[in-house]
Amino acid sequence: MIKRSILVCCMVFAVLFSAKGQDVNTDSSTLNLSFEDAVNMALERNRTLQNASLDVKKAEAAKWEAIATMLPQVSGSLGYSSNLGYEMVMDAGVMGKFTMNMPSTGTLGLQASVAVSAAQIISTQIGKISIDMANVAKSQSEQEITNQVRILYYSALVSEQTQELLTKNLESLKKLYDYSQKAVDVGAAEQVDADQIMVQVATMETTLNTSKRSMEMVYNSMRLFLNIDVDTEISLTQGIDDLLSIPNAMALISEDLVLENNYNYQLVNQSTKLSKKQVDLAGWAYAPTLSAFYKFTKTHYFGDGGMRSTPPNMIGATLSIPIFSSAQRYKALQGAKFEYQKQQNLLADTEMSLKIQHRQLKYNLTSALERLETQKKNVEVSQRVFDNISLKYEHGYSSSMDVTTSGTNLIAAQSSYVQALLEFVNAQIELEKLLNK
Repeated sequence: MIKRSILVCCMVFAVLFSAKGQDVNTDSSTLNLSFEDAVNMALERNRTLQNASLDVKKAEAAKWEAIATMLPQVSGSLGYSSNLGYEMVMDAGVMGKFTMNMPSTGTLGLQASVAVSAAQIISTQIGKISIDMANVAKSQSEQEITNQVRILYYSALVSEQTQELLTKNLESLKKLYDYSQKAVDVGAAEQVDADQIMVQVATMETTLNTSKRSMEMVYNSMRLFLNIDVDTEISLTQGIDDLLSIPNAMALISEDLVLENNYNYQLVNQSTKLSKKQVDLAGWAYAPTLSAFYKFTKTHYFGDGGMRSTPPNMIGATLSIPIFSSAQRYKALQGAKFEYQKQQNLLADTEMSLKIQHRQLKYNLTSALERLETQKKNVEVSQRVFDNISLKYEHGYSSSMDVTTSGTNLIAAQSSYVQALLEFVNAQIELEKLLNK
C-alpha cells in the first residue's frame, strides 16, 4: 500500500517535469537546501522560465518594430553609370545636326520617408497587449515551478518521515523475533510463532527498501528540476513541521476569490482585449494612409557634355484612399468580430468556471485537512497498539498472530497518513494557485 502510493506519486512528478538541465557539478558533493533555496535555484536554472523571459523580450521587440514603421525611414544610394563613349546625334533641322557627348555619371542619393495610418497605431497597441500577456505567462510559469518544487520538497520530507517510522518498527520486530526464536530454542514456544514474526520482519524490510527507492526517485526528479548533477547528494535542511501550517490552510479557506488575481483569467482577459484590437485593426483598413518623402540627389559628370536635368531636391506627399476591394475588407472585419464574440464567451465561461473551482477547492482542502488529522491520530493509536501488543508478547500475554496483525495495521495506517498528507499539500497548493497566494 505504501509502496503503491509513493511510486504513483513519483511517477506523476516525473511527468510534470519537462525541463532538462545541464550539469553544474562534475563531482560528487552534498547540496544543503532549504525550501526557499530550492525554489530560488529552480527559478534561476529552469529553462521553461528562461523561455518565458525570452517571450517577453520578443513581444517588446515586436512592439518597437510596429512603432518604427511610423518613424522616418532614411535610405542612401551610390550609383555609377557609363555609356562607353556613346555620342547622341540630334537633328536641329535647318541648323543642321550636332552631337552630344554622354559622359559617365556618379550619383549620391538620400531619401527620407514617413507613412502613418491608423492600422499602424493599432498595431502598437496590440504589441502592448502582447507584452502584458507574455509577462502574465512568465509569472504563471514561476508559480508552476514554485508549486512543483514544493510538492517535491514535501514528498522527500514525507518519505524521510516514513522511513524513520518503519526503521523504528523494524527494530522492534527484530527484537520480538529474537525473543521468539530463543523461546523456540528452549521449547517454550512453537516454531510457527517465530516464523510468523519473521515474515512480518521481511515484510517490513521490503516496505522500508521500497520507501528508500521511492525517495531516491523523488530526489532524482528534484535534481532534474533544479538542473544539478546526478551525483550531487541533496540534504533538506527544513522539516515537514517547519513548512506545514494548518492555521495558514484554514485561513486560506476563508479567502475570497479575486478574479483579476488569477493568471488564467488574466490571460483570457488579455486575449479578449487582443481580439477587440483586431476588430479595430480590421475596421481601420477602410481609412486612408498618409505618406511623405524628401529626396536629395547629387550627380557628378565625368567629362563634358550631358544634360543636367535631375533636380537635387524633391519632396512629395501621397494620400492613399481605399475605394473598392470586392468585400475583402468587409469580410475580414466580420471575421474579426466573430472571433471577438468567441473570446467574450470564453471569458464568461472562465469566470464561471473559476468561481465553481474556488468553491470545490475549498471543499477539497477542508476534507483533506479533516482526513489528515484523522489519519495522524490513526497512526498514533496504531503505534500504541503495536507497542502494547509487542510488550504483551514478550510477557506471554499475546500471540504472534496478534503481533503480525498489529504490525500490518500499523503499516496500513502509516500508508494512509502519507496519502492524506500529500493530498492535503496538493489541495492547499491548488487553492493557493487559484487565489494567486
